[in-house]
Amino acid sequence: MASEQPSHQEVVDATAATEASMRPQKVPVNLDETSGALVVVAPLPAVMAKDVTIELRPGTPPCLRFWAHLRSSGPRDFIINEWEYGGYEREIDLPDGYGSSVEASMANGQLAIRVLRGELTDRLRLQPGPAS
Repeated sequence: MASEQPSHQEVVDATAATEASMRPQKVPVNLDETSGALVVVAPLPAVMAKDVTIELRPGTPPCLRFWAHLRSSGPRDFIINEWEYGGYEREIDLPDGYGSSVEASMANGQLAIRVLRGELTDRLRLQPGPAS
């Protein structure tokens, strides 16, 4: 195993090369319905809230999409390499009657999204805040 630390530029270059060649990792979700919202919870290990984008798109059906770019992929000699630090994406069709607004928070590698009841009229895009 290599013991030298890669330079910042080597990490930046390796991350860009990995993200350009990889397919986004599909994120598993839990989805439940409360009296006022659909609640989506998803694991996003090794990324921060500022790396995540959430989007609601009108359509038939309306759609919730969230993604996180690859955070870092420095050159390494892995013995086993089964996941990356980001490159996550998920798209979920929503039932009618949801999308008037969206709230999101992220803590401990877990993204929580609340899609509020009401009609979605325009595309909404946001980043999650810290969990309270």
